[in-house]
Amino acid sequence: MNPEKLALNSAIIFTKLERSITHIESKAKAIEAAQAALDKKAKDMVVLELKDLTIIADYFVVCSGESTTQVKAIVENVEKKLREYGQKPMGIEGLNTARWVLMDYGDVIVHVFEEETRAYYELEKFWLDAPRIPFEKEVN
Repeated sequence: MNPEKLALNSAIIFTKLERSITHIESKAKAIEAAQAALDKKAKDMVVLELKDLTIIADYFVVCSGESTTQVKAIVENVEKKLREYGQKPMGIEGLNTARWVLMDYGDVIVHVFEEETRAYYELEKFWLDAPRIPFEKEVN
């Protein structure tokens, strides 16, 4: 295991052990959000590192659901998972229609799209210079 992945896993493990901790590093938060989305069968997962490109956020998590029902399930699971770390979204937009839901965690913004809507907006094309963060899906 490379040192960066080990450090990230250590931060996550420490935070899991200490549920009272209300801080989780941005990168770990983005990866936990991505994992929570994948747990609900999100498709085409991308984690973009934006911290050197913009002040909007440090990371974007972008994924798709096959239906609005799945989009809602993904959003609910991400919110549930991050609440385990004491993280509450500053805002959630688009949940009523569930075509594009934006979850704002300040340093991490999660975008959950219905597939057709994601294809239409092509959000990732705005951030071609952003490094993509690789991660391995946990096997439960």
